[in-house]
Amino acid sequence: MTKKHDGAKQPAALSRRMALKAAAAGAGLATLATAGTRGAMAQSKGRTFVLIHGAWHGGWCYGPTADILRAKGHKVYAPSLTGLADRSHLLSTSIKLETHIDDIVNLFKWEDIENAVLVGHSYGGWPISGAIEKLEGKVSSIFYLDAFLPENGQKGMDLTSAQFQTQLKEAIAKGEAGRPVPKAEAFRILDPKNIAWVQAKMTPQPTGLATSEVKLTGARDRVAKKTYIRAAAYPQPNFDAALAKCKAAGWKTFEFQAAEAGHDIMVDAPQRLAEILMDVA
Repeated sequence: MTKKHDGAKQPAALSRRMALKAAAAGAGLATLATAGTRGAMAQSKGRTFVLIHGAWHGGWCYGPTADILRAKGHKVYAPSLTGLADRSHLLSTSIKLETHIDDIVNLFKWEDIENAVLVGHSYGGWPISGAIEKLEGKVSSIFYLDAFLPENGQKGMDLTSAQFQTQLKEAIAKGEAGRPVPKAEAFRILDPKNIAWVQAKMTPQPTGLATSEVKLTGARDRVAKKTYIRAAAYPQPNFDAALAKCKAAGWKTFEFQAAEAGHDIMVDAPQRLAEILMDVA
């Protein structure tokens, strides 16, 4: 037995056992701390956003929104669909709706994208609707951004005016590969500088897209989270009908007023759009 004093010593064997227990306890606490850190990291891990543009546009239009999302730690893909923007050199009469659907599906495949937030603006509502049919289980949240909400068997031409249908048929008969670029002012963009920017970036829209039927089996309805965003300033009866349908079906919906944004919401209000995407997704 060792000599006792004010802080009495313990036997050597007992001291060793206590030291071992303390070491084990310390290891346990370290493990818990590591697990806690991993849990916090998992909770703060960013989402993956796939942003699909509308007619005459390209991935460029999402630039400001994508920058905001990335600054918050999210991964963002904003591809230009075949025949448009930085891929306008591929414009041809052979481009169909299925081509753009494949653009999206192949992006998911080669980038190993899972649990994604898929956003489609305007015309983009067509290819994202078709892509979901092939991506079921990989998309957890979907946004229609002032976009078409097509039904099975419909064609883009079906949802346009008689005058436009005539013009498109004439263009196809002449073998024209693309629909001419419109005036950017038609999109009700708020800032004159942004009007000039959009006008300078737009390229012809492939004519074959509007003649292709979309094939849907209900995969869109099975996506866990669904949201429709409408720009009230942009006159488009099909979008008004889509908004009403989504409200009736229980989707989350948002409406931008004329003073907030025109049709190109990602151009007029990138900060607010990014906030909605992050909050709802």
